Amino acid sequence: MMKPLLLVALLPCLFASTSRAEMSLDFESGAVWTGTNDVRIPADTGTLFSLASDLNAEPAVFFRGRATWHMGTRHDFSVLAAPLRTESDGAFATPVNFAGTTFAANTPTTARYRFDSYRLTYRYNFITTDTLTFGMGLTGKIRDASIQVNQGGLSARDSNLGFVPLINFRLDWRFAPRFSLLLEGDALVGPNGRAEDVLAAVQYHATENIALRLGYRILEGGVDSDTTYTSALFHYLSAGITYRF
Repeated sequence: MMKPLLLVALLPCLFASTSRAEMSLDFESGAVWTGTNDVRIPADTGTLFSLASDLNAEPAVFFRGRATWHMGTRHDFSVLAAPLRTESDGAFATPVNFAGTTFAANTPTTARYRFDSYRLTYRYNFITTDTLTFGMGLTGKIRDASIQVNQGGLSARDSNLGFVPLINFRLDWRFAPRFSLLLEGDALVGPNGRAEDVLAAVQYHATENIALRLGYRILEGGVDSDTTYTSALFHYLSAGITYRF
C-alpha cells in the first residue's frame, strides 16, 4: 500500500521539471440528507436495521476541501478531505443486536454515523479546449468510518479503517462565457462493495481565477463481507468556490 501512495506523492516532482505547475483550492459546504443507511454487524449474527427508517436521521451540515496541482494542461494531482457526520434518534420497534450488544425495543435510542474520506488523485486530461475539459484518472481513498449506538447505559461502536482504489473522472463544459456545467466524481464497484461520490453542478466564473457553483452530490457506498454489511446513500445540496492561482 505504501509504494503506490509514495509514487502518487512524487508525481508533482516528476512533472515539475517539464511544465509550470499552477494550483487551485476548492471549498464546498451545504446540507446532506440520509437516503438509506442499513447496517448489520456482525453480518452473520447481527440484526439488520436502518439508521434512516428504524431511527430518524436528521439533516446535517457538511464541509469538504480539496487542493489541486495542475502540471501543465494535461496532468492534475489533488488531495481531498471529506468528513461526514450524521445523527439519528428514536426507538427500535424490535430488539436489535449490534456489535455484540442487544438494544431493547421501544426505548429512546441515539446513533452517530461517521464516514471520513481522504483521497489522493491523479487525473490525465484527454480533452483541453476553451469550452471543454475531460479527464480520467485514479484515486486512492482512505476510509475512516464508525457507527455508534447509545441507549440508556448501553453503548456499542463499530469502526473501520481501510484503503479503497477508485476511478476518477471530471467533465467541465463551458456552455456560455461565464457559465459551465461540471460533472466530476470517484466511483468503483467490486465483488465485496461499492463506492460512488459524484457531483453535478452549474458554475459561474466570476473572474478568470474564481468560480462559484451550486449543485447536487450523491454519495453511495456499501460493504457485504463475512463480518460486515452496510449500505448507505446520501443526498447533498452543495455550494462551492474554486480559486486558481
